[in-house]
Amino acid sequence: MLDIRRESSDVVVLGSGAAGLAAALSAALAGASVVLLERSSVLGGTTALSGGTCWIPNRGEDDPIAGRADALAYLSSLSHGYINPSIAEAFVDEASPTIDWIEANTQLKFSLVEGFPDYHPEHPGGRPAGGRSFDPGLFSFELLGDWAEKVVRPARDPHLTIHETPLGGGDGRIAQSELDRRRTHDLRGCGVALVGGLLEAALSAGVRFCLEARAHQLLQAEGRVSGVRYASNGQDTELEARSVVLATGGFEWDSDMCRSYLRGPMSSPASFPGNRGDGQRMAMRVGAKMSLMGEAWWVPTIEIPGDELYGHPRSQIVLRERTLPRSIMVNRQGQRFTNEATNYNALGGSLHQFDPTSFDWANLPCWIVFDQEHFRRYGFAGFRGDTPPDWIATAEDLDQLASKIGLPSGSLDETVLRWNTMVADGFDADFGRGQSAYDSWCGDRTLDGIAATLGPIDSGPFYAIQVHSGCLGTKGGATTTVTGAVVDDSGDIIPGLFAAGNAQACPTGMVYGGAGGTLGPAVTFGRLAGLSGAAHALGLEK
Repeated sequence: MLDIRRESSDVVVLGSGAAGLAAALSAALAGASVVLLERSSVLGGTTALSGGTCWIPNRGEDDPIAGRADALAYLSSLSHGYINPSIAEAFVDEASPTIDWIEANTQLKFSLVEGFPDYHPEHPGGRPAGGRSFDPGLFSFELLGDWAEKVVRPARDPHLTIHETPLGGGDGRIAQSELDRRRTHDLRGCGVALVGGLLEAALSAGVRFCLEARAHQLLQAEGRVSGVRYASNGQDTELEARSVVLATGGFEWDSDMCRSYLRGPMSSPASFPGNRGDGQRMAMRVGAKMSLMGEAWWVPTIEIPGDELYGHPRSQIVLRERTLPRSIMVNRQGQRFTNEATNYNALGGSLHQFDPTSFDWANLPCWIVFDQEHFRRYGFAGFRGDTPPDWIATAEDLDQLASKIGLPSGSLDETVLRWNTMVADGFDADFGRGQSAYDSWCGDRTLDGIAATLGPIDSGPFYAIQVHSGCLGTKGGATTTVTGAVVDDSGDIIPGLFAAGNAQACPTGMVYGGAGGTLGPAVTFGRLAGLSGAAHALGLEK
């Protein structure tokens, strides 16, 4: 007979990204005993790899009533019917108080990323001049002691804030003296700062963390969820709890689930490889209503040979490379098919177009094509020098390049000729690149207006690298109430079960509102799920 250990806690939280940490902290501060289980050997998940920005509508508005209406109008204008209005209202109403709560209970202090446009700023309620994306600042990992080395570490320099990176409007450069100070005191920014601040506060509040502890079954008793069974070091443990919060992330690293649920191809996730659908599977087994299982936080990616993250191939987001002048994207026909400078989530949708005649994906495979002047000015994916690395296809003329990557002869010449003609006219008549306020944000902002993203491709040699369909995480998960309680197919609450983050059906539906559109809802509903879980566990529900 299997030897099973038994433990107990008021609340158990599964997952240690922003949603799980916020849930654990809020539950602990509400008076509950809390255990957090993380299946991997490190904490922070995809949050630690991210820019850490949180999209927080209706914060710092001169007119909060109008700000609320604008935020809801913006989400509604993009929703295509996939947003639950009451959940959207809860997010808009609770997001700013959540940031106040984080600042009051952690060492983190948020600041506005000035000028960062919403991702669809021309839609009703959108903000072309920004105002909704907030940076958590720097956090000293000295405060974490031995826990500092148990947090996911991104490949980029962890000592920069989002403000200082090209994504946040900076150039990636800070004074050497300031960089030395940050390294001396291990001051980290972006997503690792958000993780570090929440982790330190949760540890101080008495949350118990268990790493390499994979939850695989929800326990049930008398019609409610009564805990979780998890495996650690070959030993199963039944952890009894009055409340369980699912914050295990998405299922993008589980190929079977991706094939079963996602609406289109997704071959190259750019997230932490621990996201394998554990929470979704457990929720389905106890009858949870699942929603938005076909959706993800889509993103185009590239794959660099030999590049790995925690033992798995690492895909890199293609963002600035396709936005900067003198680059375009083409499909298998050698034709442009989208506005290359649009936000990555929207661009990801163009990779799902299906051609009924060929019965194949119309825009996969696809490539980013650029010229020598582009590489001389900007490099590519962090690589600089006289020539790109050998994993980038290279040719002296465009037809040779087309032959190397398998495009029809003459197609690339024709596409680039049309592109250069439109650049000379100062208007992309095909896809409107540069027309949105967002389009130039990641471009060359030393150039004025549309020139920040438009530029001719006319300086050989010419280069190409394949672009893949990826995501930052899946969006489908357990459907919840406005306070994070999971419901079944009849809409009835499953007592004792709560969800947040990418294990929760996304509060913003298919919408990616702006920079931080993943983390804003994650911390908001993480906090709400933790509070609800603690109230249920302590018998304080109203």
